[in-house]
Amino acid sequence: MPDAFFSSSKLRKRKRSDAGPAGPSTKKFARKDGLGSKKAPNALKRNARKPADEELDSDQTNDEGGDLDDLDLTADVDVDPGASGDEDDETPAEKRLRLAKLYLESVKEGLADGEFDAAEIDKELVSARLKQDVLEHSGKMHIFIADTIDFAQPQNSILRTRGHRFSVTCAVASESGKHLFTSGKEGSIVKWDLASGKKLATFHKVRPLQSSTAKKGKAKGFADPAVEGHTDEVLALALSGDGKYLASAGKDRRLGVWDAEAGVWLKGFVGQMGHKDLVSALAFRKGTHQLYTGSYDRTLKVYDLTPGVMGYVETLFGHQDHVLALDALRGETCVSVGGRDKTVRYWKIVEEKQLVFRGGGRSRVREVLEGGLRGEEGEDRDEDGAEPPSSSIKAKGKEREKVSKFVEGSMECVAMIDETTFVSGGDSGSLCLWTTQKKKPIFTQALSHGFNEVTSATEGIIQTPRWVTAVASLRYSDLIASGSWEGHIRIWKLDAKLKSFALIGTVPAPGVVNSLQLLSPPKEFFSDAQWMSAPESTAKRKNGGTVLLVAGLGQEHRLGRWLNLKDGVVSGALVVALSPRTLS
Repeated sequence: MPDAFFSSSKLRKRKRSDAGPAGPSTKKFARKDGLGSKKAPNALKRNARKPADEELDSDQTNDEGGDLDDLDLTADVDVDPGASGDEDDETPAEKRLRLAKLYLESVKEGLADGEFDAAEIDKELVSARLKQDVLEHSGKMHIFIADTIDFAQPQNSILRTRGHRFSVTCAVASESGKHLFTSGKEGSIVKWDLASGKKLATFHKVRPLQSSTAKKGKAKGFADPAVEGHTDEVLALALSGDGKYLASAGKDRRLGVWDAEAGVWLKGFVGQMGHKDLVSALAFRKGTHQLYTGSYDRTLKVYDLTPGVMGYVETLFGHQDHVLALDALRGETCVSVGGRDKTVRYWKIVEEKQLVFRGGGRSRVREVLEGGLRGEEGEDRDEDGAEPPSSSIKAKGKEREKVSKFVEGSMECVAMIDETTFVSGGDSGSLCLWTTQKKKPIFTQALSHGFNEVTSATEGIIQTPRWVTAVASLRYSDLIASGSWEGHIRIWKLDAKLKSFALIGTVPAPGVVNSLQLLSPPKEFFSDAQWMSAPESTAKRKNGGTVLLVAGLGQEHRLGRWLNLKDGVVSGALVVALSPRTLS
């Protein structure tokens, strides 16, 4: 039976088509453009945009690198016509050549230090920078940094903020390392200076406007665009790559757009342009002002926050339960998890398609449909249907029996590694590695954060897995991080062939990990940071490659009150420098 999708007016049914036996199911998603009878002025014209993502064949090679011709020098660059000297009679080829020259000049300026002249910069440095940009535009993993991080010494925090009354629901830092923003369950947003740790501003929860026509007892202010701020818990934050815009959302169903530098409320999306339930996830498309949002109303929405546009674009339908998390990179695609519908969906925005990846426990019906029975006891046979040796069954019998009790009931978080690979976490404690070429995980780490033990008067000690509450990746690299409430954030290293990952270290983090972020700020940040002034830190900085881990911690989970950790837990943001090994 084909899957049902929800539309704004009625339930639409779409035919389901599969990508083949080795690929995930592919579906058309319902799409809603603009508002009213006429196309909204803020909507993007699809026929004027070049598709940024393409269907990947199963036999496509995984070679790294790329050609300079693959680099779109005009993409994701805001060019001031007056400053760049645009002319009406300029041909497209001449314009591309001029923009290429401007790009090379910006590369030289970015690589030049104060004591060197830009004209004397080694050509190899410019070549390395261009190669890195080409690799990033190719969408493949090309940064291998996990082996350089020194976990022999304890990873101590460089910054710990305490500016919220209740649990911190999200913490996000700018790519430049200049600012840090945190949100809390009390409804406020705090802006910090990441280098010094000083609090710069606080945007408090505002009172909703009372309506004389509203029914008594009903929630007020949800759909009032005149309210400049949030009227309830703030659950998600996102920063644009250039650090210009901060997006915030939460229980008041309101998407807020802020000027991140000035700390000024710019616009709120509510009503027809907003969600019908609480907004739980936000993500900017890398290098652009395109924003994706996910909500409990089971939809995703796309917004264009480009200056002069600042509008709603479209709505994506497909999930059958609450959208709990989403992520995006440079391509015009994104991934999302649908809670108890136990799916990860890879959205191809331009093609109006979605790839559906199903998690959770095994289903006898699905196994029959996907290739026949695997034996009378599915747990005693491998994926090819062959029985393992009897000694192996006896040796792993107890462990297999313990693990098989915990069936995944909800997909909780997701993070993209590159344009075709991503990792997800669920309430069974499993971390799963996915690729768009396979319908099932290519690697699963069961019980990634161990067991939570509760003592019962009648049953004794009851063990349940700690579910994965947050996951993050350093973009296009082999480094990922996951969090729960065990007291540590776990750092994992991806295999170079993207086939598996392994634990390489932990970072102390008391409390529930509600958000995670991995970023590599520029060298200027470390020269200005006060905590990098120590001699040992200077030695590490000379080796380069320092990665920042940003975590939002609280006594409770950001979306509910299932947990309440009080002993030794202080709600706030945690920033840790995962420094490389010192030079001998």
